[in-house]
Amino acid sequence: MLLARPPELAPQAPWPDMPLVVWPTALAMWGPGDATTRHAHHAMHLVLCRQGQLSIRAPGMKAAEQAAGVLVGPDAPHALDARDTEVVLLFVEPESHDGERLRASLEGPVRLFDSARRDALLAPLPASGPLEHAAVGPWMEATLEALSGTPQTPRRMHPRVRKLLRYLRAEPAPEDTSLEALAQVAGLSPGRLMHVFSESLGVPLRPYLLWLRLQRAASAIAAGRTSGEAAHAAGFSDAAHLTRTFRRMFGTTPSALQRRGPRVQAQGRNGTAR
Repeated sequence: MLLARPPELAPQAPWPDMPLVVWPTALAMWGPGDATTRHAHHAMHLVLCRQGQLSIRAPGMKAAEQAAGVLVGPDAPHALDARDTEVVLLFVEPESHDGERLRASLEGPVRLFDSARRDALLAPLPASGPLEHAAVGPWMEATLEALSGTPQTPRRMHPRVRKLLRYLRAEPAPEDTSLEALAQVAGLSPGRLMHVFSESLGVPLRPYLLWLRLQRAASAIAAGRTSGEAAHAAGFSDAAHLTRTFRRMFGTTPSALQRRGPRVQAQGRNGTAR
């Protein structure tokens, strides 16, 4: 798997040959589909089958439903089965400008797409065969624009939280992420930081920190490191701890990502947070 990023934004890594990164605000991936168990992650998640359909289970559904594509909201539990098809995926950080607009298009935890809508969204890309990185970038821009809504009452981000997010997403990763240390960075009391962080992002501080650590671990695994090395790089106690957390947030295991990595490609871009 390749996590592409503008060269000037490339972070330092604990190993010279490994591009360990925090995911950009919008990340497109493409490759063979897979099946996941019930899971939830903070990023919004668009999955489009290049051909055929996928199966999804999500809150509010009495049984699994079939669709040609799905947009899943942030932190929404869901399970997907897209085996035997090629997929194009788009992860979007909900705190970004793009994420705020995408969230405005949701009327519930998920939004399903029929074949006609899927075909329209994927029209700029070939229906089958390999995808070129040069084509995916413009597709990302067009898709984000096509799916965006108009926020009616956007969640306002506290300026101290915005400052803390820049600190947390910088490279190398901060070593001390205790509440006291982060409160000092933000210039707030620990209690006030916990309150305004949840109010600004819609998720508590600790789960968000875990999400960032999992991003770093996934990047390490995608770059060819073992689960143990990835766990160490991202601050997990051991490979078993990483595997449990990975399954809970991605619905799959690090070993599954390692097996599939060479057949998956990705392209990312950074956008501005609100």
